[in-house]
Amino acid sequence: MKKFDVGIIGGGLAGLTAAIHLSRKGLQVVVFEKNEYPVHKVCGEYVSNEVLPYLKSLEIDLDSLRPAKIDRLQLGTLDGKTTEIELPLGGFGISRFCLDHFLHQKAIENGAQVENCTAENVAFTVDKFRITTENQELFEVKITIGAFGKRANLDKKLHRKFIAQKSPWLALKMHYENSGFPENLVALHHFDKGYCGLSKTETGAVNFCYLASYKNFQKYKDIAVFNEEVVSKNPYLKIFLQNSTPLFEKPLSIAQISFEQKPATDQHILMCGDAAGLIHPLCGNGMAMAIHSAKIASELILIYFNFENRTREWLENTYQKQWNKTFKNRLFVGNKLQNLFLNPRISNIAVPVFSKTNGLLKTIIKKTHGKPF
Repeated sequence: MKKFDVGIIGGGLAGLTAAIHLSRKGLQVVVFEKNEYPVHKVCGEYVSNEVLPYLKSLEIDLDSLRPAKIDRLQLGTLDGKTTEIELPLGGFGISRFCLDHFLHQKAIENGAQVENCTAENVAFTVDKFRITTENQELFEVKITIGAFGKRANLDKKLHRKFIAQKSPWLALKMHYENSGFPENLVALHHFDKGYCGLSKTETGAVNFCYLASYKNFQKYKDIAVFNEEVVSKNPYLKIFLQNSTPLFEKPLSIAQISFEQKPATDQHILMCGDAAGLIHPLCGNGMAMAIHSAKIASELILIYFNFENRTREWLENTYQKQWNKTFKNRLFVGNKLQNLFLNPRISNIAVPVFSKTNGLLKTIIKKTHGKPF
């Protein structure tokens, strides 16, 4: 049996950031990630600049990756009405293919161990966790971080409540070559029962990622037909698709995306990133939230290890409280915004109003984002 201080299930943004943070401070960390790096993932690939001070403190220099610098937001309705404003904090566009691979290398450089395998089971007994992999290898860890994303087999095995509820959402991602799309822009455009986000990545490719009603998608089944019959009813998206060259052999997709409430601590596991709570993609803040949740968990774990009077109960309760304080209101506002944006009648009224009162839209954006940390 292999023993570590911390086991991290999932090697995405939250998991790798926590691995870097904790291993830098001398803890023995193992990360379980089923995919080999680099790999593309369904993701909006826009990150708020609020994360930059923290990443700098971990000596993570993203400038070397040359991400797209983004400082403008464009909103568009189903019938083509648009408004555009300057983003209060701004952000950057970078592919998960590039960023996750970079963080993976940093984690290894700092001494973390990465196991390219699936963690099949996790059990808590006598103040320790035992994690069993698909290869039947057994690991014993003192603390477990769950960073396994939006939906995983472990959610079922842990009997998490949200996993039993069917979700009506499907997400799809494709990279396109489109030289006319501005490098400094993130765009959100509405279509029937869904919306699409567009922004450039470090390669110059445009990430085209949308959230759609699964029930609506099933009427067409074929992605190309759905894009033609539904997505392209938005004039902006139609022109974009007509003037773009796909860079993937086929789009990436993920179904059963749940926005249901999840506990940030579950069966003594500290959940990070999308495993703890998923903000609606139109808010453009999921990647930053994943990184921020890793910071909160890592700082509390270090206190737990360094002070004998800190109990596991203290760790779990404090993490849940800090997670709620940092993210709960953002999720609430994000839910309300999605309901608004998916209603054509309301969004057709709201977008022209936003174009005349940019201050209102900036205030709403700030409600779904944090300050630099």
